[in-house]
Amino acid sequence: QVQLVESGGGLVQAGGSLRLSCAASGRTFSSYVMGWFRQAPGKEREFVAGISRSGTNTSYADSVKGRFTISRDNAKNTVYLQMNSLRPEDTAIYYCAAAKVIINWYVRDQYDYWGQGTQVTVSA
Repeated sequence: QVQLVESGGGLVQAGGSLRLSCAASGRTFSSYVMGWFRQAPGKEREFVAGISRSGTNTSYADSVKGRFTISRDNAKNTVYLQMNSLRPEDTAIYYCAAAKVIINWYVRDQYDYWGQGTQVTVSA
């Protein structure tokens, strides 16, 4: 069982930055692939970024490539999402998720555990 708690969301102006954190419980954090998803009002939850167990491999949605960076610190059981050059269309609830096995980063059902989410609002 893994519990995930996101933090770092808030209100920011367009062009600004935020850094999200996701703290995981348990001693097996390094055995999980981690991902960030987001869900805007009236839309489906979508993949944002993913990172492999060791942190050497990452994947990004096209909409955030070059602006967002995912990283992890296995010693601290934490995964991060650095978000730069934020746009109003980035406004959403951001969720972190953990998966034992990943075939396709984008598929929500492949993730075993989810956090409660943190709100990110970007004003124009």
